[in-house]
Amino acid sequence: MKVLIHETQATAVDCVAGLFAERLVKQPDTVLGLATGGTMEAVYARLIALHQAGQMSMAQARSFNLDEYVGLRPDHPCSYWYYMREKLFAHVDMRPENTFLPCGDAADPEAEADRYEAAIVGAGDIGLQLLGLGANGHIGFNEPTSSLASHTRIKTLTHSTRDANARYFDSFDDVPRLAITMGIGTIMRAQEIVLLAFGEGKAEVVAKMIEGPVSAACPASVLQMHRKVTVVIDEAAASKLSLRDYYEAVHPEVRAPK
Repeated sequence: MKVLIHETQATAVDCVAGLFAERLVKQPDTVLGLATGGTMEAVYARLIALHQAGQMSMAQARSFNLDEYVGLRPDHPCSYWYYMREKLFAHVDMRPENTFLPCGDAADPEAEADRYEAAIVGAGDIGLQLLGLGANGHIGFNEPTSSLASHTRIKTLTHSTRDANARYFDSFDDVPRLAITMGIGTIMRAQEIVLLAFGEGKAEVVAKMIEGPVSAACPASVLQMHRKVTVVIDEAAASKLSLRDYYEAVHPEVRAPK
């Protein structure tokens, strides 16, 4: 696990966007795994700027999003279909037919989860997976106690996750209880993973993810077992790491004067 500690949120975001763009330059037809949520908004804004500057193209890429709420239509303003169109797809050169998300309003959500998993496998699995980090350690909507070998399926969301996402809805009661999510096993099949977290509120879970035991109690801790994962955090999120000095010694270039 590569741990990159940045002085600010802005430089952490620039780092993640740079890793994303670098992968597309090397392999334009990469299968991308995309995430949503507040953490990713700044990343997507930076990617749009790189595209508009002619430094990045997504024309040959395909993408699969991590998750979608069960029961929401793609045109619902709180759906992740809607989020992705507004925050990224409408502003870059990705072909609509190459962008995939679970259908939250599918008549049979379990069959939709199976279909989505098969589509990811059929695409050759994810080349580069972007991840955020839930305050309870979830990645995608794989809540604590999720199987570390799970595939795409239906998950019941915790109260804390629904509460964290309630700001996007009219009320807490409007936040769906269920979601279709890539499984932890699905995520772990990705060739490369980049996780971004920032802020003091994520410091404890970041420490558990990087330095704690691998446990379903903190699903993100399974990333310790991945062959190529980069964790990008700011100083606040790094504040509870026991081995912070070591991570900074290994990657002094992160904090070197530009």
